[in-house]
Amino acid sequence: MANEHSLPQANSPASQPSLDALSHQAPAPSGSVEERVQQVIEQLRPSIQADGGDVEFLEVTEDGIVRIRLHGACVGCPSSSLTLQVGLERNLREHVPEVEAVEALE
Repeated sequence: MANEHSLPQANSPASQPSLDALSHQAPAPSGSVEERVQQVIEQLRPSIQADGGDVEFLEVTEDGIVRIRLHGACVGCPSSSLTLQVGLERNLREHVPEVEAVEALE
């Protein structure tokens, strides 16, 4: 069975950094909460696009919920929840402490 839309592994020969690798290589973003969230998403976007998907930043709520919209291959993909939880949410919470969670809207 093909491993479609899987997250790149940290030791993968892929040219794009994995979502896991971001936390070890990217400097902490600066600016407002929204600007910092957008910076982290922009750093993660190439890994998501490498699998045919994309992520659109929508907003950060007052209670720290980042709302996004998944596009392309991410829509309906069983791995999208893993991408959302493990990749996006973990990295956003690590780099932007005000973030409580990430929520994907349709």
